[in-house]
Amino acid sequence: MSIRYELIIYWSDEDGSFVVEVPELPGCMADGETYEQAVANAQCVIGEWIETARALGRPIPEPKGRLMYA
Repeated sequence: MSIRYELIIYWSDEDGSFVVEVPELPGCMADGETYEQAVANAQCVIGEWIETARALGRPIPEPKGRLMYA
């Protein structure tokens, strides 16, 4: 699967892992012991998020690329 959604990746001391947030998909997050594992887990979670949205008849946002933050 090709990811086109923006990923925000950071280290969490509290969790002891890398955390990935997908801001365009509300509630879509993943983590992993390594950066690579966190990104791979995010790919799986994005697929599951989209699959669930389709099953529930909810809209799936189009990827916008880089988001601008204040």
